[in-house]
Amino acid sequence: MDNWNENNFDQNNNQNPYQQPADSYQQSANQTYSAAGQQDYTYQNNPYSQKAPKEKKTKHSGGNGFGAKLAKCVAIALVFGLVAGAAFTGVSYFGGNALGINQSSDSSDKSSRSSKDSDSSDSSSSDTAKTLATTNTGDATDVTDVSGIVDAVMPSIVAITNTGIVQSQNFFGQSQSYESQSAGSGIIIQEDDTYLYIATNNHVVEGAESLTVQFCDDSTVSAEVKGTDASHDLAVVKVEKSAIDSDTLSVIKVATIGDSTALKVGQATIAIGNALGYGQSVTTGVVSALGRTVSTSDSSTGTTVTNDNLIQTDAAINPGNSGGALLNTNGEVIGINSVKYSDTSVEGIGYAIPMEDAQPIITQLITQEKVDESKQAYLGIQGYDVSSDVAKTYNMPQGVYVYQVLSGSAAEKAGLQQGDIITKFDGKTVGSMEELQETLSYYEAGQSVKITICSRANNYQEQDLDITLGSRN
Repeated sequence: MDNWNENNFDQNNNQNPYQQPADSYQQSANQTYSAAGQQDYTYQNNPYSQKAPKEKKTKHSGGNGFGAKLAKCVAIALVFGLVAGAAFTGVSYFGGNALGINQSSDSSDKSSRSSKDSDSSDSSSSDTAKTLATTNTGDATDVTDVSGIVDAVMPSIVAITNTGIVQSQNFFGQSQSYESQSAGSGIIIQEDDTYLYIATNNHVVEGAESLTVQFCDDSTVSAEVKGTDASHDLAVVKVEKSAIDSDTLSVIKVATIGDSTALKVGQATIAIGNALGYGQSVTTGVVSALGRTVSTSDSSTGTTVTNDNLIQTDAAINPGNSGGALLNTNGEVIGINSVKYSDTSVEGIGYAIPMEDAQPIITQLITQEKVDESKQAYLGIQGYDVSSDVAKTYNMPQGVYVYQVLSGSAAEKAGLQQGDIITKFDGKTVGSMEELQETLSYYEAGQSVKITICSRANNYQEQDLDITLGSRN
């Protein structure tokens, strides 16, 4: 199957290879905050050669309320917590970070009473620091120490190094290839007799030629991608247990998963991850909001990812934190850190994928197995990638543009036609031919699935087609 891409058309003269009218498609307005107007964000994925990727800023228009007013004043970039060009020198974490949730009291008596209660609490038992050292009064909760939680959870967190090949052009237009690295984080989510399974973000492992995982004792092993779900920005990495030293195996452990559906705004959060590629570090904050809708666009691939149920937190999620854990005060993983707002005038806005959404996908990625190539399903099309940039330029949905339908193929039998755009396969969002081919590798010839297409004939309204997948033979 040929893998076409959007670079096959002439952008200089603005000719549309898809030959669509300018008003044939109006892009969905779901690329927003849930409480703001239409906004577009761009992140830079694996900018390998850069020490600190510059933030891209875009102007926003439309919408009402605070989000729209803010957009008029500042240009905000939404970036993934991924750091590139980083070299690992070891892992050291800082367990004594303070989590300040202090409410000022109108009365000096209340402040005095809080101080006395704190002294009493500290003297009564030092064991409270094993979970979370707190002092409760009728008016406030003072959180002073999370080191006990960090000590308990750190063995479940890993640093991930993605080594990839980058293509670039020199001054004379000659193509050059070079190796570079990016850094992210992961969570040991499951194990069996043979493998450890590590949950992370798709953009952490995307484009990897090789992966290295570093555990809490600084030991490193090679890893490989078990499965990815680009539409939800999730991935699973697996490590052979036989490659891990016995001393390391005795230290590391599987993380405990918490109930993200029970979260309330204002509850304390702890974020752990490989910030800036320096090694594991800890930040603290609170749940700022729930159910946030955020869209991000990968500047290197043009793929847009929309999540509509994110946890917003003011715990710092810095480059390199992607794929790390967002914890509650019981030391349970309630989310997978993913993206942050990045702007000089905006602070304390980071996002995590809640475990209620992530866990079923992660379980599926762990359990599903690729089909032997001789039995793999075949669709029978040639196509272009319709990236987010192309979609905006030519007013068409993002997905795979069907350039050609092969005669006698499963696609032809299902009614797929030249000019259709495939947006989903078996309910999973498809943003490129590469994603479609990767998805097909998990299906056998003869299986029946639904594909979602947008056709020019019906003004690009989504419709489902039932298709029985064919074989290459």
